[in-house]
Amino acid sequence: MALTTDKKTFLLILLAFTFSVVVRLIWVEQFSHEEQFKFNGEFMINTNDGYYYAEGARDILAGVTENTNDLSPFKSAPSVLTAFIASLLPFSFETIIFYMPVFFASLIVIPIILIAREFDRLEVGFIAALMASIAWSYYNRTMVGYYDTDFLTIVFPTVLLWSLIWAVDSAKDKYLLIAALDAIAYRWWYPQSYALEFAFIALIGIYIVYQIIKKQDFKTNVLLISFMLFAMVNLDGFIRFAMVIVFYLLLKTQRELVFKYLYYIFAFAVILFFATGGFDPIWSQLKGYVFRDALHSDAKGLGLHFFTVMQTIREAGEIPFEMFANRVSGHTLTLLASMVGYIWFVYKHPVMLLGLPMLGLGFLAYGIPNLVSGGGLRFTIYAVPVMALGLGYIIYELSKWFSTKFINHKTSLIAKYAFMTLLSLAALYPNIAHVIEYRVPTVFTQDEVKLLDRLQKIADREDYVVAWWDYGYPIRYYSDVKTLIDGGKHNGAENFPVSFILTSAQDAAAKMSRLDVEYAEKRFRVSGANIGLDENHTSYVKLSSSNIEQMTLDYGYNNTNDFLNSLKQEINLPTKTRDVYLYLPSRMMGIIPTIALFSSLDLMSGEKKASPFFYNSSYIQDTDESIKLGNGIHIIKKTGQIMIGNKAFAINNFVVTEYDSEGVLRKNIQVIDKNSPINVIFMRDYNQFLVLDKNMFNSTYIQLFVLENYDEALYEPVILDPMAKIFKLKI
Repeated sequence: MALTTDKKTFLLILLAFTFSVVVRLIWVEQFSHEEQFKFNGEFMINTNDGYYYAEGARDILAGVTENTNDLSPFKSAPSVLTAFIASLLPFSFETIIFYMPVFFASLIVIPIILIAREFDRLEVGFIAALMASIAWSYYNRTMVGYYDTDFLTIVFPTVLLWSLIWAVDSAKDKYLLIAALDAIAYRWWYPQSYALEFAFIALIGIYIVYQIIKKQDFKTNVLLISFMLFAMVNLDGFIRFAMVIVFYLLLKTQRELVFKYLYYIFAFAVILFFATGGFDPIWSQLKGYVFRDALHSDAKGLGLHFFTVMQTIREAGEIPFEMFANRVSGHTLTLLASMVGYIWFVYKHPVMLLGLPMLGLGFLAYGIPNLVSGGGLRFTIYAVPVMALGLGYIIYELSKWFSTKFINHKTSLIAKYAFMTLLSLAALYPNIAHVIEYRVPTVFTQDEVKLLDRLQKIADREDYVVAWWDYGYPIRYYSDVKTLIDGGKHNGAENFPVSFILTSAQDAAAKMSRLDVEYAEKRFRVSGANIGLDENHTSYVKLSSSNIEQMTLDYGYNNTNDFLNSLKQEINLPTKTRDVYLYLPSRMMGIIPTIALFSSLDLMSGEKKASPFFYNSSYIQDTDESIKLGNGIHIIKKTGQIMIGNKAFAINNFVVTEYDSEGVLRKNIQVIDKNSPINVIFMRDYNQFLVLDKNMFNSTYIQLFVLENYDEALYEPVILDPMAKIFKLKI
């Protein structure tokens, strides 16, 4: 019995969905016996940002109803959805957040197959669904454990693309409603969706101009844009939902009246869109990722300059074309075939031009050489569904052409599907190979999480942990404390104090720790008003745009450099309102040079200062003459000098550290030449050599973590472990 189109569609969706899920479970099989990736018997997630939403969901389930200044996102869409699912299913919270990406990301196959169905090409949709569901960039950001917004961020616009294609092609009212409701849901899930939705509207607007020139009926498309604009106005989601529903009911009950006043309705929607600031989020996103500079200047107040985070994030940096091709389609040849296929698809079915906004945003990752900067890895994911449809189309058409070479109908049919299968497998292979090779570890290991779990039993919820932003979310989740910076709160002005703390001497670092924490808390007070200490440090006044600027002004300086120098002396600190802890992990050793960038800057002029010299090497070749550390650095045994490139330096301090049988750190310190600027530390248990200048040697991170030389008047050790060390601030 022949299957109906509906049954074929359902069967292909089920097969594609199952394929997507099974491929994602390869990671689970690979690491099923890796206990360091588990905590309390459950796999941990493998993306830092996931802990942000996990914190919000945890607080929802715990009954949190108002923000207590800990930045918990208990109102965010992922947190709300997760808490809802966790309240229904009999699985542990950790299991739910670990597997959610697997099932939700696999929903991408549904709109892709439905798009192809519109053109009576279910085979195209099936091939495209297989490809899109596991393409490099899509898999990387939706794999098991990658608990983040990405597991639905591409599903929503692909559903929107499907509904717009059907709305334009069929002119049926229900697709107008689906498109508008999807836009509302998409914004709820991912507020940055503005730009893409606006691009869809702009493209439909261009099509309306074409229809006007060709004297075709364009009113349905004006109606479609009106629905989309009502869904996109910058108002509360419930208001937008009510507006769309009312408009739809009016259309169904008063159709003639709606079309009579359609242009007035459209004009009202446009005015409302711009009046509510509808274009502002689009521009801010473009500025953040395309028109970005290395330095950010606060034009108000003292006009301080800060180093921007975007320049240090790989996903926001420019990428080579081969990497771009791999991430979109798995291989350069596959991408080229997909592009040809998409052009062919558009030629046969011009409505597929509606895929251009997603394609354009995806290609923004690469940019236009010498004209537009690439947006970085994060954007490649948007091109995946459209390029997959292009690939599916060219494979289908080539297979159909190949089958015409056979006279016998049965043989022709077998040849068609055999050729289609062969080409599909060839395209899928590099993507599946990538999945097998892409063995991403969890964010933290079990041993590291145990330390944070211990801290949770020591610290109060209102206490702060000073750590670099990479670790902010996991610290908040496992230790249930506050942090100064994290994956979403890490602009140059916020990162500067933490960078200063980690890379400065202990006294200045301790003062900055107390100052930044107390100023951060003051910003939350009086219903969120920005307030700070007055000049007598007794009452509160409105704060400047950054804590560091406000500190400068409060302490009577007009030059931030002068204020920072004053931290080397005695100053009156704000009243202590909570405890502060420093989290110093071993894993931070590799990013110390990057961290130092944020405070190696003259904030007044924006000029970069000489960065502290720091070299970390696990590449050690011990010969009779020297100890080679790689990159042209080696220690000459006979003279006790160290060669850095072509220059020879005497060694100031030569330190060897190792833990004894009881876990106590032992140090052997030799002072060879106290006038030398270069120090060497051999961390025997880590098999690491550190080569560093005087400033970095005296930095808080090196002194407290590497050497455990802490000023007892300033710091108290709480946890001393080779994986991470946590100190409590005493001032």
